[in-house]
Amino acid sequence: MKAIEINNLTVNLNGREVLKDITLSLDEGRFIGIVGPNGGGKTTLLRAILGLIKPSSGEIFVFGKYPEDVLKTGSIFGYLPQRLKVDPDFPIRVIDVVMMGRYGRVGILRWPKDEDRKKTIEYLSMMGVEKLRNAQFGQLSGGQQQRVSVARALAGEPKILILDEPNTGIDVIGQGDFYHLLKGIQKRFNITILMASHDIGTIPAYVDEIACLNYTFHYQGNPLGALNETVLTKLYGKNVDLLRHTDICDKCERLRRQ
Repeated sequence: MKAIEINNLTVNLNGREVLKDITLSLDEGRFIGIVGPNGGGKTTLLRAILGLIKPSSGEIFVFGKYPEDVLKTGSIFGYLPQRLKVDPDFPIRVIDVVMMGRYGRVGILRWPKDEDRKKTIEYLSMMGVEKLRNAQFGQLSGGQQQRVSVARALAGEPKILILDEPNTGIDVIGQGDFYHLLKGIQKRFNITILMASHDIGTIPAYVDEIACLNYTFHYQGNPLGALNETVLTKLYGKNVDLLRHTDICDKCERLRRQ
């Protein structure tokens, strides 16, 4: 079944054309990376899929329905923005942040049940931060906050997980572990994952498909195909450093064979 279908999408914001002629077909259970430079339209595309931005032209379908209709159900999307904006001094515990992700299932003005608490702990454990459940969220490191935020997005048991630059605040060594976690989540729950990132040198090793976005799509398909001089030049300009990409391709192939 198609999780997402986009046909000739164009989006204008504040009188400026931000996305043009975007077409995408994504099967349920697939993991796609959307890569491109800052300001290239990645966040706008994700927000359009979520039903938070209306297309200027074209159509988006999520499991055959319009995003705004899907959004009302509260159980299809799990969304991780670039950073949850929480005052470092605001006294909210990690477990409470993740429990917020259950509210779409708990319902308005209803108290969470024991099952909701068990699910919350389960996702914290899955993301490797269960021991931090009573810690103050705002006092965590950037990487810890991102793991908690993914647990929050998963707590509603979504069919589609949408991640906007999820490696924000995570050091280079930790990024590989984080991507491995996402891959495990995809396989365990057969969940569809869309991940926006500028990290074109790393994510091809972990995703099933890749789409290269800078105003429009310049490439879609096999992840290794994105590491191509022509594609990279369209994304990042003529001054892009290509010296390391042969090594990156070799690394991706080794990882895929493991």
